[in-house]
Amino acid sequence: MPRQRNSAARSRPISLVKIAVAVTVVAAGMAAPRAAAEPVDDFYYPPSQFDATPGAVIKTEGMSIYAVAPGSDGSWPLPAQRVMYTSRTQDDAPVAVSGTFIEASQPWRGSGPRPTVVIAPGTVGQGDQCALSLAFPTGIYANLTPPTFSANQEAQSAFAWNALGARVFVTDYIGMGTPGIHTYANRIEEAHAVLDAARAANRLSDSGSGTPLAFWGYSQGGGASAAAAEMQPGYAPELNVKGTWAGAPTADLAAILDRIEGSLIGGAVGFALNGFLDRYPALRPELDARMTPAGKSLLQELSNDCIGDVIARHPFLRTNEYTVDHRPLVDHMREIPAVQDILRQQRIGSLTPASPVLITSGRNDDTVPYGQARQLATDWCRSGATVTFRTDELPPILPGATIPNHFGPELLDGFGTDSALGYLVDRLNDKPLSGCAID
Repeated sequence: MPRQRNSAARSRPISLVKIAVAVTVVAAGMAAPRAAAEPVDDFYYPPSQFDATPGAVIKTEGMSIYAVAPGSDGSWPLPAQRVMYTSRTQDDAPVAVSGTFIEASQPWRGSGPRPTVVIAPGTVGQGDQCALSLAFPTGIYANLTPPTFSANQEAQSAFAWNALGARVFVTDYIGMGTPGIHTYANRIEEAHAVLDAARAANRLSDSGSGTPLAFWGYSQGGGASAAAAEMQPGYAPELNVKGTWAGAPTADLAAILDRIEGSLIGGAVGFALNGFLDRYPALRPELDARMTPAGKSLLQELSNDCIGDVIARHPFLRTNEYTVDHRPLVDHMREIPAVQDILRQQRIGSLTPASPVLITSGRNDDTVPYGQARQLATDWCRSGATVTFRTDELPPILPGATIPNHFGPELLDGFGTDSALGYLVDRLNDKPLSGCAID
């Protein structure tokens, strides 16, 4: 069920001084558990009736992006649009999704027609206020009551593609900003959100279904872009997808939930579980019987948190503190057949992408396991896909701390030498590529 909304408690982006105060308050761990999330802006309410066509543009509003350097012609801020578009849940029900569209501001530096790059964000949280379309103007969204903050971790990639002359669309995913729970790492719903964002971008730019497209994502976004790549032939066959970057893809949730237990972002286990419980409510009695009252309260709190809030209030969270027998939640999830069925259904790799995919993964990634990313490449290669798999050999630094071992490879693989950026520019330039290469 959609979370209840109360228009009397709306919050909006605030000044940089208040942002600094909010970050300080949250980082100091002074925040009390947050109440149910309220709408962050009237824009995120969908109309009572809207076009159910996947990729239909429901509404837009102008946005000025200040968190970017002035253009070569001195233009600033960067104009953009906050967008609401139609997608589909895993049960094929129409749903309104929000996102950010940045029209190109300079000539495309590659060859051929101007492309559109759809960016699937990495983990930002589960609360509505975590939607990146809120954070784009200043680079961060923050609020004091209740204290919360969310940084725009996709700004660098969005601005890099904009500087190359590409159109950019960054989806917020289903249930992020808009009514309902964000179904974290749900491969079907994330793929739909990405593919329908591409359709919406084609409508916004009036460029047509032949527009060259690239999908870009890391971590949760890597899983979303990978799922979009393999579902595109069946769900959106008209799209002209040239290539995909799936960095540290969340391809096998069972392996990932094991890995993040006790890590800096261990609370993300709750994000996944909340999504499961919303889409499969029959699971709740079984899980309720295994969790303490504090555990149930924690899940409710996490459903309204951003990843920054989780790091500030629940770093290195271990779920055994919240179960009746003091075993980790993931152990209980292994014992529930319905949960195991869901995890199998959520595994990426059972379909075949029709366009080239670059998969990157850090051998020492302490958050998204290297082995399951490599397995995705192997599965796709066996089915005849064009796949390049690259291993990042960054040595382990403070294992479990997430930032150096997980986000370090994102910067190196996305923008460094032999980068994902270069790989996708080659695909958009129609540089030939076929077969599999797994290093």
